[in-house]
Parts: sequence; structure tokens; C-alpha cells
Amino acid sequence: MRIRFISSSKVRFLRPVSLGLASLMLSGCFYANTSQAPVATTYPYTEQQRMQAAQHWEVLAKHEAAGILRSERVRFRDLHIPAEEHAYLSAYSGGEFERGFRTLLTSELVSRGGSVTTQPRSGGATVQIDVEVVEHRDRGYIRPPFGTYTALASGIAVATIPLRNWSEPALALIPAAMLADTTTGSWTHTGNEEIIVTTQIIEDDRILYSSSNIYYINGGDRRHYAPHRVPQAPTTPTVSITDTW
Repeated sequence: MRIRFISSSKVRFLRPVSLGLASLMLSGCFYANTSQAPVATTYPYTEQQRMQAAQHWEVLAKHEAAGILRSERVRFRDLHIPAEEHAYLSAYSGGEFERGFRTLLTSELVSRGGSVTTQPRSGGATVQIDVEVVEHRDRGYIRPPFGTYTALASGIAVATIPLRNWSEPALALIPAAMLADTTTGSWTHTGNEEIIVTTQIIEDDRILYSSSNIYYINGGDRRHYAPHRVPQAPTTPTVSITDTW
């Protein structure tokens, strides 16, 4: 009978592996059997665009016009987009976005062959636009854009290599700058304010078409979407003094 001994190097290799497996098994048991509340997790990776130019409003108008004219329920109807003073528009409507988007949507529908009328018609339908501003006041940690850490690490690694090989140290920043130029164009901060833009087509009390889109917005642009929610400067009271003799 031959007894084979494990070398000390193999023992040193297997020890951390065994500890890792044991801790993994224990963590699995703990997660499965002793959690007394739902464990917080994240959603799958998604992207959400930011509105910060009138051209972005045009992109949304093109998207909605295409969706409306694809719908069999509304594509051949006369569509009326009410003016700003229409009764259905409440005090919460208005702002540059509501006016601009209504105009852009009208242009897109007409250019694509849609029937848009200046007055409601019998058998037609009304296009309504609603904007809801959402402000998050207590967000937790938000992961940076996908690839941030890799790009930063790669930039640092690339920048340090030429320092030992190139005669001009300033040239070391060129590879990292090229990498930054190719990756950061799609990055933007997440922000705490979003808008939900809903476009509906209504006939009497029936909703024939409804589409909602969500975007990030810059905090300073809130007046474009909800002017009633922009903080107003306090008014200074005036006192009139009248002399009496």
C-alpha cells in the first residue's frame, strides 16, 4: 500500500480554495434560511435618455407621430390637437415643452399624411398631452455608467506605460485622452428629476391610443415642463405712508 503525500505548495493552494468554498456554502445557507426581510436587489441594466434640447422634443414627436399613424384605430381619423387655452388643459399644463411638443407633433402628423384639424369634427378624436414631473428626494447609491471603472483603470494603465519608454512624459496622456474621447460621449449624470410624457387620443369617453415615455431632465429645466412647480422668489410687501395734516 502506497501513501501519497500532498506537497506543501499544494496545501497552500488548496487552503484558500477550501475556505472560499466553505464561506460560499455558508453564505448560501444564510441567504436561503435566515433572511427575515426581502433582500434588496437591482433591476437588469437599462438605459434612459435625458431631454436637454428642443431637438430631443422633435425626436419624441417623430416617435409619437409614427406610433399614432401605425394604429389602426386612429390612423384614418380626423385628429384635433387643442390649443393651450382649451378647457381640458388645467393649471398644471403649460410651459415651453407643452407648447413646443404640440406644435412639433402637429408638423410630424401632417408631414406623414395624417389628418389634423383646427376644430373638433364629428367622428374625429382629440389628442391630449400630459406631462408629469417626478422628483426623487432620497435616492441611494447609483452605479456609474457601464464601463466607467474599466475605462478609468485602462486609462491609468496606459498612461503609466509610456512614462518609462517615451522621452516626452506629456505624451503619456494621449492614449488615455483618446480612450476618454471615445467612451464619455454617451455618459451623463443620472439626476433626481424625471418626466413622464403621455400622449393620448380620446373619442368621447374612450381612449383609442395611449403612449407614455420617461426621460431624465436637468433640475434647472423644470420650468420647461412644470412651470407651476418652479419655486418663486418671495414677494416683498410694500407699505404706503400717507401724510395727514
